[in-house]
Order: sequence, then C-alpha cells, then structure tokens
Amino acid sequence: MSSLYLLALDASSSACSAALLRQASGQHDCLARYEMTPRAHTKRLMPMVDELLADAGIAPQALNAIAFGRGPGSFTGLRIAAGAAQGLAFGLDCPLLGISTLEALALQAHRRYHFRHVVTALDARMGEVYAATWHCLNDTLSLQSDEVVIAPSAFRLPADETDWVGVGSGFSLWDEFAVGVQASMSQHLTDLEPRAEEMAWLAARDLDAGLGRAAHEAQPVYLRNNVAWKKPA
Repeated sequence: MSSLYLLALDASSSACSAALLRQASGQHDCLARYEMTPRAHTKRLMPMVDELLADAGIAPQALNAIAFGRGPGSFTGLRIAAGAAQGLAFGLDCPLLGISTLEALALQAHRRYHFRHVVTALDARMGEVYAATWHCLNDTLSLQSDEVVIAPSAFRLPADETDWVGVGSGFSLWDEFAVGVQASMSQHLTDLEPRAEEMAWLAARDLDAGLGRAAHEAQPVYLRNNVAWKKPA
C-alpha cells in the first residue's frame, strides 16, 4: 500500500476521541481529537471525524481502514464506537480493526513517560477493574497477563518484575489492591484514559499483519458477561 489513511474511533471511557493516521512515502503523522465528554459521545464522535477529514483535506472515500476501541470499557461507549466504525467500514467497503483499550493505554503510557513494565487498569464498576500487564520497548508491546475483569484484591502481578507502573482509572481503587501488588509498583497514575491516537498506530500495525476484518466480524469485547447492573434490592 503506497499510502494509508486510517481512521480510529474511541468512546470506551468518559473521554471521546478520534484520530486520522496518514502514511505516505515513508512519512507519517496523526491528526487527533480528544475531549472529556461524559454522556455526549453520540453528539461528538462523528463531528470529530468530519473535523479530521476536513483538516486532512480528504473525502471519506480516501480512507483505507477503520479502527475502534473494542474494549474493555463502558458498555454503552463500546457499542457507540463499534456501531459508528462498522457503519463507516461497511459503507466504504474497507477493513475494520478492533483495538484493545488496555493495549492503547499501555502504549500511551510508554510513549509519554517511557514506562517499560505497565499495569493497565480501568474502573469496571461493581468493585472490579479491567486489567492487564505489559512489557513495552521501542513502541513494541508484549502482553504479560491476559486481560481480565477482577476485584482489585484478587489481582496479581507476574513474578518476573518488581518495577511496575500502574495507569488508568482502575487505580482510583488503589487501597483495595493487595499489599504485595502495591509494593511492586513504583507509582500509579489515574488520569490516563484510552485514546484513539494510540489505537490508530496499533491498528496500522495490525493491518500490516493482515488482521483487518469485514465490518460485521469486528465486535466489542466486554470481558464481563452481564452487560447491565441492577441495584440490589
């Protein structure tokens, strides 16, 4: 592919974001929009797309692939991003790629702060977190433990490293993590949210590896089977 225009969408958290990755003749850049918009994802996501296309000076038909934050995350937000991405990919007849929100969060932490051993955790409500662990080196991420939904007190780290850094809203529950887990972390940052910008880069990697799918094949990953919570009586 001589040039690439890849659009990524995310609405998995309180933030809403979109990014347009452009690659041509060995050069690349990424235009991005990111806003904290709780309960306003449906109003902002597609306008963000329009803004990015206008800034790039291209029509939607120029897009080669679409990506979206597949989860885990907010059930409603995941469905919003997946629906928008599927609609675009179907209409444009281009491949669709679902990108892990936890992996995108790990890449963001690695690029911004050069962290190498990263624990990503997002608040899953109901006293649980979505979590995974990663080794990061030169923008390459290696998953060290499977993505899970788990009570913080039950979460454990791989035994081979002690200098872990925690990132994500799940660490707002810091006091509930086991003492051993806390002792293995040099710091934790709660203010990072998944972003479409990192998802675009990860999607380009996956597209190059032949992992693009037809629009109807890409689905959100919830991790939790019950997608609605009812207040106990």
